[in-house]
Order: sequence, then structure tokens, then C-alpha cells
Amino acid sequence: MSREAERRRRLEAGLREGRPDAWLRRLLLLALAALLVFAAVRVELIGAKFVDGLARLGDAATMMIPPRGWQHLPEWLHALAETIAMAFMGTLLGAIAAVPLGFACARNILAVRALQFGFRRFADSLRSLDHLIWAIVFVRAVGLGPLAGIMAIAIVDAGTFAKLYSESIENVDARPLEGTRSTGASAAETIRWGLVPQVLPNMLASTLYMWESNTRSATILGIVGAGGIGYQLSDRLRVYDWGEASTIILLILVAVYAIDLISARLRRRIIQGA
Repeated sequence: MSREAERRRRLEAGLREGRPDAWLRRLLLLALAALLVFAAVRVELIGAKFVDGLARLGDAATMMIPPRGWQHLPEWLHALAETIAMAFMGTLLGAIAAVPLGFACARNILAVRALQFGFRRFADSLRSLDHLIWAIVFVRAVGLGPLAGIMAIAIVDAGTFAKLYSESIENVDARPLEGTRSTGASAAETIRWGLVPQVLPNMLASTLYMWESNTRSATILGIVGAGGIGYQLSDRLRVYDWGEASTIILLILVAVYAIDLISARLRRRIIQGA
């Protein structure tokens, strides 16, 4: 048999062997496509309800133009400042609580694996529920107002920061720690001088990013009674006052953009300075 015929025979044999895999991939793709279509129909993403909803959304958008209600601007600015303060205080409290919890969750800090596993699962449980669920709980506990929002943000952030901080601690360079220990430093001094300088920039950058994210979350928390600009927005949407709702949304967008800009510059300075 010639070399060309032998090569052709091997190629045909390879195609015959690979054909079942090709058919299996096609069947899997068809099944995935059918599942996506079923899910879209089941949640009414495909159908008359979605089309009607888009039409109503267009009507609402046209009613938001032009924005109005500027006579309420002092009241709305006060509510917006309350929302920003809520996000800041919640983030700060969550970060403070997460520092010892993050060290307890780190494998290279807490030698007792059972305790480390328990602290990690505790942190996971704190962030397993959304801010909105915690806000509803705290509104029932402490009443309406920004305190409920601060507590909700702090609880979720404590769990989230604990995970981020512990991962930063676990990924540190071991050489500075060994060098600090070689000088006769205690465990606390080793953490202070060998570990903290390595993880502090990442911890601060994560905290700043979460603050800007929590500003958006604090707006939503106001809808369930946690105060701030979200309550004002919910009140306008409830009575279909689209013009004033448009003005409030514009104020929220400007505030979030400003905080994003400030936070990004601070994070850049912290990281570059590190």
C-alpha cells in the first residue's frame, strides 16, 4: 500500500472514530438551545408581556422628560447625603469587623483547622443574604431610618471583606515573614511588620471599591424604609410622578459617578504607593 493511501486510510479511520463525539456535541448544543428557549418562554422573556412591557417602559421614559421638581432640591440633597453617609458608615463598620475575622479565616494565620474552617463558614453566612434582605430584617428590629441600612451594609460587608482580606493574607510573600522572625520578633510583631505592610494596600483598595458599590446599594435600601434618597425615589415612583423621579435619578447618577471617580483615584494612589 502506498504512503498516500495509508495516510488517507488513517484519516478516514480518524473521522469515523471522531464522528460519535461530533454528534454528541451537536446533541448537547441542541439540548442547551432548547433549554434556553424553554427558560425564556417560562419567564415570559419571549412573548406579548415582554413586548408590552417595553412599550410601557418607553412611555415612562418619555414622561421623565423634562426633569422637574427642582424646588425640592435641598430636601433631595439632604437625603442624598444621608445615603452617602449610610454607605460610608456601613462600609467602615464592616471593614473594622472584618479585620480580625479575615485573619481568623486565613490558613497561614490560624493553625487550628477546625476553628479556621468555622470562621470561614461564619463569614460566608454573613454575605449569603443580600443587603435588601438584611435591611428588611433590621427595619423590623430598629425601625425606619438609615440605622437599618448601615447595619445591613455592615453585616454583608463584614463577610465579604473577611473573604477578601483572608485571601490577601494567604497570598503574601513568606520571605518578609521569615526575615522578621529571624530577628527574634514575636508572632504579633511578625504580623505587624512582615504581613500588614504587604496586605494593607489591597485591603484599602478593596474597601474603597466596596464603598462606591455600597452607595448604589444604599439607594436601593431606602426603598424598603432605610431612608435616604432611595425613599424619596420610591415615594415618587409610587405615585407615578415620573418627572420628579427623573430628577432624583439624575442626582443619584451624578453622586455615584463622583464617588467612583474619587475612589478610583484613591485606589490608584494606594496601589502605586505600595
